Amino acid sequence: MTRAPSLCAVILAGGDSTRMGTDKALLPWPNNRAGQVSGQTFLSAAIQVLSLFNDMVIVVAGKNEANLTPVAYAGGAVVVRNPAPERGQFSSLQVGLQEVLNHGRDAAMVTLVDRPPPKPATLDALRSAFAELRADQWAVVPDYGGKHGHPVLLGREMIELFLKAPATASARDIEHQNRQHILYLAVDDPAVTLNVNTPEDYAALSTLPG
Repeated sequence: MTRAPSLCAVILAGGDSTRMGTDKALLPWPNNRAGQVSGQTFLSAAIQVLSLFNDMVIVVAGKNEANLTPVAYAGGAVVVRNPAPERGQFSSLQVGLQEVLNHGRDAAMVTLVDRPPPKPATLDALRSAFAELRADQWAVVPDYGGKHGHPVLLGREMIELFLKAPATASARDIEHQNRQHILYLAVDDPAVTLNVNTPEDYAALSTLPG
């Protein structure tokens, strides 16, 4: 193995959820299938599964910090606030990655809160692939059906690239500029590429298998 990382999960959850009309982080999950209520939310379910594969979990909040903190703390996660979430998701990523380094970790498993959590088997495969990366490979990105998704696993080299980038940059652009340093791993998990932005997107999740 080329890496023995101390992994720290980062959940980006500071968006305004304007198209959804309610905070996506707190949407019930599973999606009230067959009238059943699990008591879980996107955020709590993500914390639960990520905790199995990471030393700690960091939740990046925005103006919704007060609402997310009780859920995060109940799951044993740490909360950090993006002081200027209006700058966009990349600013939240930078806040989260800086917090990873602040806590003495050297690798991150980054995901978005607006989707069902990935399968444990998916996270296990991503972590195993990350541990086996060559020295010139800095990240692992899941691929489902030809689409790249989350969570992404970032080594110290990629973390530094994101942190040194200007606030106007985008994670996608930086990824594309460094494709030669990224391992794209095929996974059998549709959750990695889902985006839940509207009530219609959320309602459609009830048709997912499992």
